[in-house]
Amino acid sequence: MTGRRGKKLSAEDRTLWSHVARSVTPLDPARAADLLAEPAEDVVQKPEPAAKAVAATRIAKAALPAPPPLAPLEKRLRQRLTRGQADVDARLDLHGLTQEAAHRRLLTFLRRAQLEGFRVVIVITGKGAPKRTAAFDTADWSSDPFAGRGVLRRMVPHWLTLPEMRSLVIGFEEAAIGHGGAGALYVRIRRPAGG
Repeated sequence: MTGRRGKKLSAEDRTLWSHVARSVTPLDPARAADLLAEPAEDVVQKPEPAAKAVAATRIAKAALPAPPPLAPLEKRLRQRLTRGQADVDARLDLHGLTQEAAHRRLLTFLRRAQLEGFRVVIVITGKGAPKRTAAFDTADWSSDPFAGRGVLRRMVPHWLTLPEMRSLVIGFEEAAIGHGGAGALYVRIRRPAGG
């Protein structure tokens, strides 16, 4: 196997190339076999540093502890919040923000809430489009399921399940109607590690 300029590739480069070639889908399926074919050259195979590095990375990833599991709100706490007998410690309104800005603001808010020792906060996402435009937004021509209205309503629960948020969040669920209903989430804040 030779490179673009006619240079022979080292064993490390071939290994790296075959690893990359296996991870992509070629536009021309006929070339897939050519890309994945082992080079015909007789090369003494010795342990390759790239392969060791990849193996070490896999071991390191496997050794990382799993993020803590999510748990729903306690029934008693949920009842007290719904009845107005308990109040939330803080609230964040994400209306009108882009996904990127909302994600950044949510992460900052949750970190601050954890440092402040808050127990339950409300994250307001909004409900999406009003009824008169909802029918227009659900047209079949849109192939992107996240292109319509109510993006933050769909994305915020997804973000809260990501590993980067799991150290901050115990659990979350839809807020009571008095706190925003389907357009808001109760989020229980995890105590800081060692605190």
